[in-house]
Amino acid sequence: MPRFAANLSMLYPEHAFLDRFEAAARDGFQAVEYLFPYDFEPQALAARLQANGLQQVLFNAPPGQWDAGERGLACLPGREKEFREGIAKALRYAEALGCPRVHVMAGLVPKDEERSALRPVYIENLRWAAREAAQQGVNLLLEPINTRDIPGFFLNRQDEAHQLLSEIGALNVQVQMDLYHCQIVEGDVAMKIRQYLPTGRVGHFQIAGVPQRHEPDLGEVNYDYLFSVIDEVSSACGWDGWVGCEYRPARGAQPGGTSAGLGWMRKARSS
Repeated sequence: MPRFAANLSMLYPEHAFLDRFEAAARDGFQAVEYLFPYDFEPQALAARLQANGLQQVLFNAPPGQWDAGERGLACLPGREKEFREGIAKALRYAEALGCPRVHVMAGLVPKDEERSALRPVYIENLRWAAREAAQQGVNLLLEPINTRDIPGFFLNRQDEAHQLLSEIGALNVQVQMDLYHCQIVEGDVAMKIRQYLPTGRVGHFQIAGVPQRHEPDLGEVNYDYLFSVIDEVSSACGWDGWVGCEYRPARGAQPGGTSAGLGWMRKARSS
């Protein structure tokens, strides 16, 4: 059975953020991820992890001006200094939280720019960041994201991500394979798991139901089958990573709504 990590940016919305750690542990999660830690001092987050017996397995590097619509800096010419400052900040948090993975969001393709023209900036930024992250044993993750949720995002497909890994040429840069995004953009998800997981270049999975991004047992994707594929391929290739539950509970912020929707996880754990 895959190991599941609660995404605290989306799950348990009825609780204040710092109280979501306890809620996740109470439901049997052993690990957490979330978008950004930067509204809190790392010591406060580390204390919540320790108090609840949780591992921090992933968070995002600073994305630029998130509230203004920015979704990463890695591909943007002229923002290299800010990108490097953000990576340094992310690595300080990763060290304090014992977190082995940081997702580096690629960013949006600016209007009147060709995607191909941004590629050299993106690759050079990731090469620099990979060298910095390697010094403390951190892996950097690249995530293809669908263009419905984030129109104009630089990176959309699994094959694009793996080609970029080849060009970046750093073993501590891996792909964050979000099966929700993959289904929307490409489909054929099981075959892509079989293709890419044995390469050793998939560092993390994420899941959500398609199309509404609710619990994985709601929608068009058969996650029971995909979990069995991950188990099968992992057993063969030795992958031992985490599957992040990055979905919006269908019950919203209703008290106990996230917990009530975890039947899919109980079923997966009992199979």
